Parts: sequence; structure tokens; C-alpha cells
Amino acid sequence: MFASIILLCICIVFIIFQLKSRRPKNFPPGPSTLPILGNILNLSPEDPLKDFERLRKTYGNVYSLYFGPKPAVVINGIEAIKMAIVTKGNDFAGRPQDLLINDSTDKKGMVMADYGPSWREHRRFGLMTLRNFGMGKNSMEDRIYGEIEYIIQTLQKSDGKIFSPQHMFHNVASNIICQVLFGTRFEYDDVFIREIVRCFTENAKIANGPWAILYDSFPIVRGLPLPFNQAFKNVDTCRKLVIAEVKEHIKTRVPGDPRDFVDCYLDEMDKRGEEGSTFTQEKLIMYALDLHFAGTDTTSNTLLTGFLYLSTYPYIQERCQQEIDSVLEGKDRATFEDRHNMPFMQAVIHEVQRVANTAPLSVFHTTTKDTEVMGYSIPKGTLIIPNLTSVLSQEGQWKFPHEFNPENFLNDKGEFFKPDAFMPFSAGPRMCLGESLARMELFLIMVTILRKFKLSWPEDAGKPDYTPVFGITLTPKPYSMKVQLRATQ
Repeated sequence: MFASIILLCICIVFIIFQLKSRRPKNFPPGPSTLPILGNILNLSPEDPLKDFERLRKTYGNVYSLYFGPKPAVVINGIEAIKMAIVTKGNDFAGRPQDLLINDSTDKKGMVMADYGPSWREHRRFGLMTLRNFGMGKNSMEDRIYGEIEYIIQTLQKSDGKIFSPQHMFHNVASNIICQVLFGTRFEYDDVFIREIVRCFTENAKIANGPWAILYDSFPIVRGLPLPFNQAFKNVDTCRKLVIAEVKEHIKTRVPGDPRDFVDCYLDEMDKRGEEGSTFTQEKLIMYALDLHFAGTDTTSNTLLTGFLYLSTYPYIQERCQQEIDSVLEGKDRATFEDRHNMPFMQAVIHEVQRVANTAPLSVFHTTTKDTEVMGYSIPKGTLIIPNLTSVLSQEGQWKFPHEFNPENFLNDKGEFFKPDAFMPFSAGPRMCLGESLARMELFLIMVTILRKFKLSWPEDAGKPDYTPVFGITLTPKPYSMKVQLRATQ
């Protein structure tokens, strides 16, 4: 009897040892793993960023975790991140293909597309098309100002009142990218805008929540009726909305005379023909959704963060307004080129992007081949998590790494400069496609609002809470601000 118990214990220990994830030779170090679960319990699903920082202090800038049986490498700090996604960019340019976000889009999206010929063709096409439609040119400024008029009207109606900007900034960012994609803007109560924003908001929370971790770590649960299935329903809802737009474009387009991104893509399909082409209507639909999400969520959350800080740092707001008034005196509106004459405003906008940290873990990568970083061996197909938070608040890279201070982007002469550690759009081959559009939107929207309005924190609102809500993007908690037309306007 005693011998049987000993034998059973040995068997149990052996099974546990076999189930326990074991790090390959020269793999980055990390915390001990649990059988089956790996390191899931080491991370808080509500906000793992503090856990990532805690583990970095223990294991260094390159360490490993296991999500169930799957290994992942977390890369921190400017030196390690630049080595991985810039210097060895091709080695680290893959995307995980077996996660909820990819399964819900049927692997047709471009943000999560695998690093190969199809992705490279679509990346090239996207950059060229967005450039042709005025990225950095006056035509894009006109599109942005067309939407800014609705911001001004909304804020004028709230003159002297308390106003919550959440929906306004989401709608504005969404409509600007809609004009690029579909050549049209939608009323803010239009079903297209309402449903797209709702679905994106829900999926951003789902994709970085506990149900997505369960889905990604344990394939056995994928057929069960669990909350992650809502992500599939939301993608299907968005697909149907975009399909209707594409069908309308097919009926009304003039081949060779594109009005917008969708027309350009359809022209490219005509040029390539059907045989062997990677350009298809289904990929167009998901490409448009990718661009819409990327062009809406990050920009709107950055604007929300910006006006949260500006309404609670009145002396910074006033200094911005003094510079704006001086540079734009006698002009009807700002141009993107005016940024070169506004060093403090530029510093404020970049500092807003730094503290907003809207994509704290970037988008997950995978290695495309056996490679190494900082002396550690990383096998092909390993999940890579670039922790951009570690760079945007890295000691030694910023004058004031842990507080909101535009001096982080001003030299001793008061001139604007951009430190190497500023990478809110990531870097390397997978760098954000819409960086130029986002930069123009942030400058023109913030300058125009600050020129016309004074924004302040309501006296009875209590202490402002700058702690964001974690998701694929960090979102400021809902807040309100007092709006007043400036006397000089």
C-alpha cells in the first residue's frame, strides 16, 4: 500500500514536470511557470503594465513568459527594442496567426497579416495611396478642417457649460478616416458611425481581456459559448457595413479616376486581374476596417488625453495660446507647416502622445526565423511583446519621465527636439501606417480648439484621475471640462 502511494506520487510529479513549460537553451529568463497555465497568473488582466515593469526589474530588459504552453518574449527599453524591431526588423516582423484578433477577422486583415509577399504588396499600396490622397499635403488639411467645423459648432453650443468630449473626438477621428477611405462623412447619429465605434470599442476591450487570454492560450475552449464570441459578431457587423460601401463604390466608380481609398483598391484589382493576385474584395473590406480602427482609436484617445491634461494644467494651456495667437495673427486658420514656428505647441503635442501611450504593448510580433537579441536565442515563431511603455517612461531618456511636462521635448534654448525614445507609433517595418495623418490631425485639431476656446477643470469635479483604462489602446476615464469662448476670438 505504502509503495503504491509512493509510486503514485512519483507519477504525479513526473506528469507535472512534463506539463510544465521549459525554457529552451539560452532563452530569456523569466518567472517559474505553472503546469498548463504557464505565467497567466503573473499578470493582472485589468492592467498588466505594472506587472510587466515588476518583472523587468527582476529579470532584465529581455525576459520570457508562458501563456499556457506558448512562450513569449517581452522586450523593454530603447536599446533592446531598437535592436529587435529596427536593426533586426525583418527577423521580428512576423505576426502571431493563432490569436483571437486574427481568427475573428478570418486572417484577412493587414495589421495582423503574416510578414510575406501579400503583406508587403498591401503595405506598399497603402503608403502610396494615402500619400497620393494628401498625407502631408493641403488636400488632407481640407478634409481635416471640414470635420473641425463640427467640433467648433459643438463646443460653441457648450459655451459656459460643462461638456464631456468622449463621443465628439471618437466621431471626429472616425469621420476623417472615413473621408479618406470612402470619400464621405457620416452624421454622428448615422448607424455606420455608431455601430463601427461601438464594435471597435468592445473588441479593443475583449482583445486585451481575460477571455482573449483564455482563447489564445487554450485552443480547446474555442468552440464553447463564451464571451469572446462577441468579437466575432462585432467583426461580422462591421464587415456588413463596409460591404455595403464597397458595393456602392463598384456601382458608381469611374475606373481610373479614383475618389478615395476604396476606388484605388478596386483600380488595383482591375490592373492585376484575378489570376494570382493577392488583392481581393474580402481583403479590401478587412483592410478598410483595419485602417478605420487604427485611424480612430489611437487619435481620439490621444486627443482625450491631451485635453484632460490641458484643462488641468492651465499655465501650459495659456502658454500654448500665447504662441498660437502670435504665430497665427492675421491668419484664418493654421496650416501643418505652422508647426515649425510653434516649438512649445509641438512639445505639448508630443508630450501628450508620450503620456497617452495609446498602444502600450504595440501590436504583438513574432520572429520570422531563428534569431537573437541582447545575447539571448529566440526561436522562429516566438511571440514578441514590445513594451513601448518601458521606452516612453525610461529613466535617463527623459528629463521628467514620470510626469506631464513639455520640457521633455525642448532643449536649453527652448527649441523643439524629439528624443530617440519617442516611438508611440512603434518603429521598423511594422511601424504605424497612419503616422503622418495622425500627426496632422493632432496639430490642426488641438491648435484650432485652443485658439478659440479656454478649457478648464470643473470646480466641483473633484481631483482629476489620469489613470487610463487598459485595452489594445489605453483610454482615459470619462471626464468633463468647462468650455468658454476666448475673449480674443
